[in-house]
Amino acid sequence: MHDIQQMLEQKREQARKGGGEKRIAAQHAKGKLTARERLELLFDEGTFEEWDMFVEHRCVDFGMQDNKIPGDGVVTGYGMINGRLAFSFSQDFTVFGGALSEAHAEKICKVMDQAMKVGAPVIGLNDSGGARIQEGVASLGGYADVFQRNVMASGVIPQISMIMGPCAGGAVYSPAMTDFIFMVKDSSYMFVTGPEVVKTVTHEEVTAEELGGAGTHTSKSGVADLSFDNDVEAILMLRRFFNYLPLNNREKAPTRPSGDPGQRLDHSLDTLVPDNANKPYDMKELILKVVDDGDFFELQADYAKNILTGFARMEGQTVGIVANQPLVLAGCLDIKSSIKAARFVRFCDAFNIPVITFVDVPGFMPGTSQEYGGIIKHGAKLLYAYAECTVPKVTVITRKAYGGAYDVMSSKHLRGDVNFAWPNAEIAVMGAKGAVEIIFREDKGDPEKLAAKEAEYKARFANPFVAGARGFIDDVIQPHETRKRICRSLTMLKDKKLENPWRKHGNIPL
Repeated sequence: MHDIQQMLEQKREQARKGGGEKRIAAQHAKGKLTARERLELLFDEGTFEEWDMFVEHRCVDFGMQDNKIPGDGVVTGYGMINGRLAFSFSQDFTVFGGALSEAHAEKICKVMDQAMKVGAPVIGLNDSGGARIQEGVASLGGYADVFQRNVMASGVIPQISMIMGPCAGGAVYSPAMTDFIFMVKDSSYMFVTGPEVVKTVTHEEVTAEELGGAGTHTSKSGVADLSFDNDVEAILMLRRFFNYLPLNNREKAPTRPSGDPGQRLDHSLDTLVPDNANKPYDMKELILKVVDDGDFFELQADYAKNILTGFARMEGQTVGIVANQPLVLAGCLDIKSSIKAARFVRFCDAFNIPVITFVDVPGFMPGTSQEYGGIIKHGAKLLYAYAECTVPKVTVITRKAYGGAYDVMSSKHLRGDVNFAWPNAEIAVMGAKGAVEIIFREDKGDPEKLAAKEAEYKARFANPFVAGARGFIDDVIQPHETRKRICRSLTMLKDKKLENPWRKHGNIPL
C-alpha cells in the first residue's frame, strides 16, 4: 500500500511540474502564468477539483512513446467562482507547447459533457501551439470533437474563451463558437494562418501581433470582446464578468443585493441631450447614471463604437444593455454595429437576461461601402435578433428614432414590452429637412417656403406624441425618472412568459 501511495504522489508531482522547471521559467519570463497558476487564480481558494491528471497520449510515432507527461498538456476540472459552479480547461504551454492530441481533446470533451449534464458554464484558458503534428489526423479529429460540443452547448450553458497565448489554425474555431472571447495584450494571438504562410501565399509582410493580436481582434475584426494587460488582470476581470451570467439556460439572470434604490432620480439627465439636434452627447453617461452603482461592464468597447453593449444591474438583477452612441457616426447603424448588437441580444435571449435598449438613431449608414458590404442582410440580423427575443425588453428613445432603424431598435412592433420616450424624442420616417425636400420638391427654389414647411413638419412630427397616440410608445417620461421607470417595468416583467412557434431553428440572415 505504501508503494502505491508513493507512486501516486510521484505521478501527481510529475503532472504538477508539467514540462519542467526550465519551461515553467520560460513561461514566467514571457510574463505568463502556468496553466495551474491560472486555475488557482480563477477559482475560489481550495475549490478546484482536477480530473484526468494521469492521462497520457497514445502516440508511438517519431519517438513520442518515450516522451510522455501525465496530463498531456491540459489541466481540466471544476470548482467554484464566487461560490458558483464552473468547469474549466487550461492548456499547458510547457507540455509540447500546449499542442492538442487525441487524449488532450478527450479531456476537454469530458468536462464539456459533464458541464452540459449539470448545467454549468465552461471556461477555456487557451495557450496552445495548435494540433500535435506527430499525431496527424487523430489530433484533427480531436478538434472536431470539441467543435461539436461547442455547438451542442451553445445557448445551453455559457461558454467563455480566454486566449492567453498562441491560438492558430483549426484551434481558433472552438473559441469562435463560444459566447465571449477575451485576450491578453502582447502575449496572445489568434489567426487561421500565421505570418509565414501569409507571406508565402499573398506576399504580405505582417507580424503575429498585427495579424492576430489583441489590438487587432478587439478593434478591427471584432473577433474578441475585450483585452487585458496581463494574465492576472484578465482572470480577475473574468471572475467579475462571471457574476453577471446565469449558470445555464434554465436559470433566471443572477441577482446580487444592491444598496442603490430603484426609485432614485437623477436630475442631471434632464440636460444630457443638447437643444441642437445635430450635437452629439455621450450615451455612456446615461447608462452609468441609470444602472446600479454606476457599474457597467462594457463589451467590445473598441469595436463598432457607434453602438454600446454590455452588462449591468438594475435593483440587483443582471440586465443586458444595447445603446446607440451619438458620439460616433451620430449613432448610425452600420454593418459592424448591427452584427455586434445582434450577437449580444441573442446571448441575452438565450440566457434569460432582460434587454434594455437606449435609442438615438438617425438611420442606417448610407454609402456604397455599406451597400456592397451587405448592410441589408447584416442590418436584418439585428432586426431578427430583437424580433425573436422573448426575454423582457424595455426601450427608451432619448432623441432620434428615424426610419427603419426605429423599427429595428426594439420597437413596440418587435414585441417590445415597455417602450418609453423622452419629451424631446423625434420618431419619424426621416429628419425634417430631408422629409420636406421630398414632399415639397417643387418648392426647392424657394428657401423661405421650405424653411416654413420644415418648421411645420418639425412641429407635427418631431415629437413622441404621434407615436404615443397610436400606442407605439407606452409613456413619455422625464429623463430624470428613467431609472425608476425601468426598474418598475422590470419588476412587472419578472414572470413574463412568451414562446415562439415550434421549429427546428430559424434561418437568421447570416
